[in-house]
Amino acid sequence: MSATIRRPLRQLLGLCALSLAAGPLFAATCEVEVEANDAMQFNKQSIDVSKSCKEFKVKLKHVGKLPKSAMGHNWVLVKAADMQGVASDGLPAGLDKDYLKPGDARVIAHTKVLGPGESDTATIPVAKLSTTESYAFFCSFPGHSVVMKGTLKLVN
Repeated sequence: MSATIRRPLRQLLGLCALSLAAGPLFAATCEVEVEANDAMQFNKQSIDVSKSCKEFKVKLKHVGKLPKSAMGHNWVLVKAADMQGVASDGLPAGLDKDYLKPGDARVIAHTKVLGPGESDTATIPVAKLSTTESYAFFCSFPGHSVVMKGTLKLVN
């Protein structure tokens, strides 16, 4: 190999070694934005959370036009096995309590129920999640959880 090729190759390898020594080239994304609309849909059906995050934030935006009393939306995270129970138990709580039973320990994180143009953020302590558990997110507004739901998974 000629000297004119070896020198740039050594420089390139040196830069690669510096990059590796400085840490990972790609940092984990520890937040996501989810939109909810008047067609009772989230724009995401699955969310992956990196184990390297200390906390994970889900920002919910209501992009619809119908009033909160008719088409309010929230984002609720639970173990998948608890979803139906949390949704059912939350109905009597009413809109002012975000259709969630006060103090329900099965709820890992949630936003408030939003009206059009509003947004709110749920913060998930990643240490409370496990790679061996199945998690579900849903909207607890009456009747919405049937279609407004998805999965959340803890990944490496």
